Amino acid sequence: MNKTEIYYSLFLLAGVFASSISQVMLKKAALKKYDSKIKEYLNPLVFFAYVIFVGTTFLSILAYRGIPISMGPVLEATSYIYVTIWGVTIFKEKINAQKLIALVLIVAGIVVYSFAG
Repeated sequence: MNKTEIYYSLFLLAGVFASSISQVMLKKAALKKYDSKIKEYLNPLVFFAYVIFVGTTFLSILAYRGIPISMGPVLEATSYIYVTIWGVTIFKEKINAQKLIALVLIVAGIVVYSFAG
């Protein structure tokens, strides 16, 4: 991987990370009770989560200007790691052996692609 690809990969990774934060915001909003359907969808948490999603789309567009298209899904797979971390730390979800093995395989795939791809 050359310097340009690393630079643009960071844009994609930043977008994936921000997207995972947005997903947490939407889940937090979904766990709350609202007086009406309008308040359920038009509240600051949901609004800013969708603003972040739009921003991540632009980061992806920018990233694909400098990385091969085949690298995108590999880097986007890091979202599983972020979402698992948020689930365990914020939502107190339990991680079982099957999920742990899956995460190890995802990380191994990213490492293999990064060094051998």
